[in-house]
Amino acid sequence: MSSSTESDDISLADLSATHRDLLWVLSQTEPSESGPLHQALEDYYTDGIDQARVCDTLEKLIGHDYITEQTHDTTEYRLTESGRRALSARQAWQAGTHNVSGGHE
Repeated sequence: MSSSTESDDISLADLSATHRDLLWVLSQTEPSESGPLHQALEDYYTDGIDQARVCDTLEKLIGHDYITEQTHDTTEYRLTESGRRALSARQAWQAGTHNVSGGHE
């Protein structure tokens, strides 16, 4: 019997806008360190966002298997295949090409 992972129980719709925005930024800049990711969100949000929140958000996304971290001299973050699929599904939904029954038109 296989155990359920945290990512089995959550979709991008269940995450905050900050989580989704961070995934989007990472998809455009990967691989990336936390500093540039923080700066991109800082530039986007009118009220700013603190570095600790970005780090917490990264950890949660790692826990959901949407991103992975690789540490060498620095720590870099990359989307996982699950993260790419989730972003793709979100974009399809936003574009209106995803119907209510869960399939594509």
